[in-house]
Amino acid sequence: MSLAKDIDSLENVAEEIVVPPTDLWSEEPPLESDRHREQMDLLINCLNWWWRDRTDFYVSGNLTIYYSPEQIKTQDFRGPDFFVVLGTERRPRKSWVVWGENGRYPNLIVELLSQSTAAIDRGLKKQIYQDIFRTPDYFLFDPETLELAGFHLLDGQYQELIANEKGWLWSQQLELYLGIYQGKLRFFTNDEQLVLTEGEDERRQKELAEQKADRLAAKLRELGVDPDDL
Repeated sequence: MSLAKDIDSLENVAEEIVVPPTDLWSEEPPLESDRHREQMDLLINCLNWWWRDRTDFYVSGNLTIYYSPEQIKTQDFRGPDFFVVLGTERRPRKSWVVWGENGRYPNLIVELLSQSTAAIDRGLKKQIYQDIFRTPDYFLFDPETLELAGFHLLDGQYQELIANEKGWLWSQQLELYLGIYQGKLRFFTNDEQLVLTEGEDERRQKELAEQKADRLAAKLRELGVDPDDL
């Protein structure tokens, strides 16, 4: 076969290859309740603020993860309630399309349990996250009952995490604890500090500034100086 025929043959093969789309909209239904939606938003806001100086991650929730072109046709699987991908570009997306993201899958997933989703979250989804996604950290949390469970991928199988004395579970991927605080699932640092949202952090900074000002005013009064005269 001549070189020209070889080139023509390769060109014909290339024309027959169908590249699946990467610019796909998410197709997730609304979350089950306000409590579920608020919980998802809280986790997203906390992590975005905690990592506000980083640009190498993506965090979202209730967003479709497309992991096979066949899934586009069958629509047999929907996205996690909360997930984090590390080592990627921090930017808005319509959905997470694995073949358009250098084959990256989530490093951590949290599913928020409800009566309608608990069985699939504990069964089919867990199996998919373990066998296909190979997601290292998987957590289940029920916003109503406050049930919390976690799993870490070890030798290809999910092993259940053991809680510490506070009932918190460690995420190796985030290097943070997940635990319950005031009826919500929250993140905690290794030294047991609560990871705050931007609004909570601003309020804390304001309170600290006011406390500092009060201490200074008290010290001035001890010295016989009226701070109001300054």
